[in-house]
Amino acid sequence: SPNHSVTDTIQGVLGIKPYVPRTKQLEYFRARWKRQFLRDNPNKFDAELNIYGLLAYDAATALALAVEKAGTTNFGFQKANVSRNSSTDLATLSISLNGPNILRALSTTSFKGLTGDYFFVDGQLQSPAFQIINVNGNGGRRIGFWTPTEGLVKTLNPRINKRMNSTSTSRLSTVIFPGDTTVVPKGWEIPTNEKKLKIGVPVKSGFSEFVAVTKDPGSNTATFTGFCIDVFDAVVKALPYALPYEYIPFAKPDGEPAGTYNDLAYQVYLKNYDAVVGDITIVYNRSLYIDYTLPFTESGVSMIVPIADNNRKNAWVFMKPLTWDLWVSSFLFFVFIGFVVWVLEHRINEDFRGSASDQAGTSFWFSFSTMVFAQRERVVSNLSRAVIIIWCFVVLILTQSYTASLTSLLTVEQLKPTVTDVRELIKKGEYVGYQKGSFILGILLDLGFDKSKLMVYSSPEECHHLFSKGSGNGGIAAAFDELAYIKLILSRYCSKYTMIDPKFKTGGFGFVFPKGSPLVPDISRAILNVTEGDEMKQIEGAWFGKKSTCPESSSSISSNSLSLKSFWRLFLIAGLAALLALIIFVVMFVYREKNVLRSSDSQLHM
Repeated sequence: SPNHSVTDTIQGVLGIKPYVPRTKQLEYFRARWKRQFLRDNPNKFDAELNIYGLLAYDAATALALAVEKAGTTNFGFQKANVSRNSSTDLATLSISLNGPNILRALSTTSFKGLTGDYFFVDGQLQSPAFQIINVNGNGGRRIGFWTPTEGLVKTLNPRINKRMNSTSTSRLSTVIFPGDTTVVPKGWEIPTNEKKLKIGVPVKSGFSEFVAVTKDPGSNTATFTGFCIDVFDAVVKALPYALPYEYIPFAKPDGEPAGTYNDLAYQVYLKNYDAVVGDITIVYNRSLYIDYTLPFTESGVSMIVPIADNNRKNAWVFMKPLTWDLWVSSFLFFVFIGFVVWVLEHRINEDFRGSASDQAGTSFWFSFSTMVFAQRERVVSNLSRAVIIIWCFVVLILTQSYTASLTSLLTVEQLKPTVTDVRELIKKGEYVGYQKGSFILGILLDLGFDKSKLMVYSSPEECHHLFSKGSGNGGIAAAFDELAYIKLILSRYCSKYTMIDPKFKTGGFGFVFPKGSPLVPDISRAILNVTEGDEMKQIEGAWFGKKSTCPESSSSISSNSLSLKSFWRLFLIAGLAALLALIIFVVMFVYREKNVLRSSDSQLHM
């Protein structure tokens, strides 16, 4: 049975549990089992046998009776046809040849078990009766039963049940509901056509793409538009029932906002509104007194900064595509290849002859000119040609990679943000912006920003204006906002600003309902239905898709210099080819000049 802390929280709750009739057989079995259990486990004193243990015992009894009925004339076993490479122990199991007979016998087996009558109908074990339990006090009180044949009954005595009224309520004992009352709670009532939900809508001057309230002075009526309004309309249409509602602006008589978003959410707690629809962010402090639906937008808070005007390039930028070890390795290989070609050519090729300085200059010129494939010297040796072919392939890959890396590097230089770290903003005392009335003020203060360095904006245009002035001239150096607003700002000014990390987790936009409202799960399921379909894309395209004229830019653009790790295998191939050519040349030279070498050696010994 549950402990006191559990029963205190579920007072008045109705539940069910399997009914096990009290019999002498059951009491005797419990006593015998407990005695054996305590003998095997002397350190345990709270041994109790639950319903699953009783069912397991009845199942074992049924199987034993079926085996006796089927007989043991064909009680052999056959090895299972399982692959030897099986990763399980199924290969060690065997199949009983008497299995079909046991199955037929089991389907006709019936007996009085510990849990009651145990029998099968069409191969299915029949469900036992269930007790209907009403939790009161320190335990549960049985108020009736449910059986597969009779349904809800007060007792299991058929004579008494026949005298009962046919209505289901009279077939059970009195139910004591939560609050220690016998009055059936009505719960939440879905509004009918005579009662519409009063939906509060925030009134704001900027970011009208999300929500906008336009009032007609002539008719004194308000028109509600925006992304959030369209999403809620689509969600309500996706509900399996009709839900009448009307939008009410959260505004003063003069049309100005009647308060902050916190004030608007609190109106739901005060029951002035039945719900709130708008760009309301899911945050913890509001969830203490209202309920949110699932979010319908991407969640998170990030920072946008201007893109630096980097027209003045670094004079040594052409050195950045390659690391210093790759530059040195490339230079040494050019010298090495030039030396190898000179060794292979200078004895048979007039272009590689002359004074020592001419030969060195020609060799180096020939090697370095392979970068642009402009070498004019002709090679004669086949070994030289093989070395040059492999080296030209290496040079081609190296030069193309250098060109691509330099192009990427110059592009990244143009898109470099002015600020990349929040701590840098705090250290320099820069001014930063946030949207008016937003909870982001608390995040900025927690990060360590001075409140005097914080400025507000109400629209993308105001944010752009503050950026244009600059932090030192009454403007800002960065702005913090939610991802939905940032994407809208970047869609208008994508060539001027970029979004960078870090991202702070938030809940996204959600609809607000009273605490415990039964509409929350239904609305949340409908939100999933809408957001996972094409309708959400159409709504987003209608409000945000047509404003962006710039390609998407990534805040994490980076360009790493190419290192020797990317090319060492190519250098290894070229080096081995050059060394192999030198070895072949030396062997051929020694073999061809062996007579001359022998005569020279004999003259030395004379």
